[in-house]
Amino acid sequence: MAKNERFKTVYSQGTVDVTQILVDTETGVNYVFRKVANAGGITLLLDKDGKPVISPIENS
Repeated sequence: MAKNERFKTVYSQGTVDVTQILVDTETGVNYVFRKVANAGGITLLLDKDGKPVISPIENS
């Protein structure tokens, strides 16, 4: 990962129908990205209580 990349892909599934989990490297907030054919969208990844999932930030 380049030092200036804000988002890191931590999970990816599929090639045409794509599901990915991205982590904001500055805040640790997780997002779900979904793409099917020419349409796609992104939203926060929430836990069972409806709160955003936040990963520990790696200091590298």
